Amino acid sequence: MICITLLAFLATLAAREANGFAPSNLGSSHIIKTFSRSPQMTALKMAEDGNDEVAKLMAAAAKAREEAARLARELGKEDTESSKSTTATLSKTPKKNPEEVMNAINAIDFSASASLQISALDELRKDGYLSLYKSATAENGSGDLRSYPVSLNMLESRSGLTSEKLGIGVEEVSLDDFKYGTLYVTGGCSVLGVAALAFLPENVGATVCYLVAVIPILWLGIGSTAPAVIANLISAVKGGGDDTNKVDRVCRHEAAHFLCGYLCGLPIANYATTDENIPRVEFHYSADGPATASRELTEDEVNALTVVAMSGSVAEAIEFGKAGGANSDLMELQNIFRQSKDFLGAEKQQSLTRWGALTAYRLINANKDKLDSLCDAFSEQKSIAECVAILER
Repeated sequence: MICITLLAFLATLAAREANGFAPSNLGSSHIIKTFSRSPQMTALKMAEDGNDEVAKLMAAAAKAREEAARLARELGKEDTESSKSTTATLSKTPKKNPEEVMNAINAIDFSASASLQISALDELRKDGYLSLYKSATAENGSGDLRSYPVSLNMLESRSGLTSEKLGIGVEEVSLDDFKYGTLYVTGGCSVLGVAALAFLPENVGATVCYLVAVIPILWLGIGSTAPAVIANLISAVKGGGDDTNKVDRVCRHEAAHFLCGYLCGLPIANYATTDENIPRVEFHYSADGPATASRELTEDEVNALTVVAMSGSVAEAIEFGKAGGANSDLMELQNIFRQSKDFLGAEKQQSLTRWGALTAYRLINANKDKLDSLCDAFSEQKSIAECVAILER
């Protein structure tokens, strides 16, 4: 009896489940109507999704190209495609005639604040008067100022530059110069003292001997407290073997600073003629002017300033085989590193210095004709506006 009751219960349950799964007329008609209306909506949705996918793919492709360019530079290879595209972009920019460019540049007050200079130059760039200004910056789509690790081997293989050619770590006055200088001073004064006692009257000879004996003491005293004074004296005695091309060196050095600073979009802080009758140029650190305790330098600003700081020595090394001395530029570079927002250790500073030299080498080689014209302009003491017009010809 229990078995019969259980079987009846299971049969009833199975019947209910069967009725629950049976499709109703309303459900069928609703499905048919839904499918009959869906093609238009689906097509529209597919079109929208397709546009989104295309946009995503284009963005991904652009990002991939940027990454490929970065990796190419890190490997020390030129990104030919990006350079071609940049050249093509510049060639499409409508060119103004030289007179229009000169008139537009003359209207800029280069003695104004950094922000006013940048806004005025940006306006001319937007209007098509300037094509080289900021051409090395990310704002122009260039990756030239994106730093990457550079070793000594990479720097030499890509540019032929070494630390000796750039004047980095090379002492103009060596320890041997100090040693021989001390020997010459001591020996010479000893001979003079003995000669004074032997050939001059007794009182006069003794006085001269005492005076001469003080010279080696002064030499050692100044050398231990202010060695730079003795170093400058030794350097002057050794003589300037490069005096014949000193003017050319200074012109090329300063012109390279001007060129790379202009390509990096740095505003000019000072432009004055020195005792050599050659203009020297200094740049503001940023659009806000000099860095302060409350306004440290960003990575992009440090990169641009590093390239500009190294450009003078690089230009000298390219033209004359060796830079005449980069001490002032390296001291300025140390000051830049100290004011960086990000901490830069010794190894990072050295790598960044080498990267700056390599990037300056690339920029100078790409604009060699411009640099040559700028050197002539500096030797003729032309104004800032005239120098900018020469670069934009």
